[in-house]
Amino acid sequence: MSDSAPRFSIVIPTRDRPQRLASCLEAVSRLAFPRDRFETIVVDDGGRQSIDSAAAEAAERAGARIVHQSPAGPGIARNRGATEAKGECLAFLDDDCAPVADWLQALDRARAAAPGAGVGGRTVNALCANPYSSASQALIDYLYSYYNSGSRPDPMFTTSNLALPRADFERLGGFDQRFARAGGEDREICLRWVRSGGRLVYAPDAIVLHSHRLGPRSFLRQHFTYGRGAAHFHRLRGSAPIPEPAIFYRNLILFPWRRRLKGKARMSALLVLSQIANAAGYAWELRPRASRL
Repeated sequence: MSDSAPRFSIVIPTRDRPQRLASCLEAVSRLAFPRDRFETIVVDDGGRQSIDSAAAEAAERAGARIVHQSPAGPGIARNRGATEAKGECLAFLDDDCAPVADWLQALDRARAAAPGAGVGGRTVNALCANPYSSASQALIDYLYSYYNSGSRPDPMFTTSNLALPRADFERLGGFDQRFARAGGEDREICLRWVRSGGRLVYAPDAIVLHSHRLGPRSFLRQHFTYGRGAAHFHRLRGSAPIPEPAIFYRNLILFPWRRRLKGKARMSALLVLSQIANAAGYAWELRPRASRL
């Protein structure tokens, strides 16, 4: 690799969220990492709304390139961004996330400590007054503590804050292009990564702030969609799901209390509701196609 090649290529898929994208790119423009050591690639996944002037101006300040594709889903959009990338490492970011100033430094330190490994950073809910957004983030925090404890063979990080060496990502074939919607593609690539002999490490100081505003309906829809993604994940792998033990759900319900989260009782209730919506989405995805029309 040329010495002039950037160390990181930040890849951001987006569709129909120009205001969130503008906020994301403003944060990217304020990163403290040397500007000549990273590049930013935004992939517009066939949105009905064009990249508005605010997002375009933020992209210019961030030095971001914008590429366009027909609607195909975030996994394929990330693959498209990877094909445009020149950096040694791909740093995936969602358009509703704002990295803190030293995000890339933290990813770089983790990569130096574990050469060749993929790195999952920490996502923090930026909408603390929104109970639905807080509950969704609490679920991710719980799943990180469960899957990334070191005792399981299937660590999992979300693509809102994930860095993978570009050469190994390309060798692996990128994200599975059969995932047409968000949900499941991040879990699939993490599992394929470790099964191919790769490592995944957690960098809790590589922080991005997540601003996904949810209400009752969008909260249920989000977790219903995640359930559909989980069903698609198992269907593609040709494997039946192995139910988590009862203690998994017990600890999930107790998680807000153990972490002393605000509104513990409501948070626990929403976590239970998320699992019901997830199960409903899973069942819906596995129904015969004719009965879903």
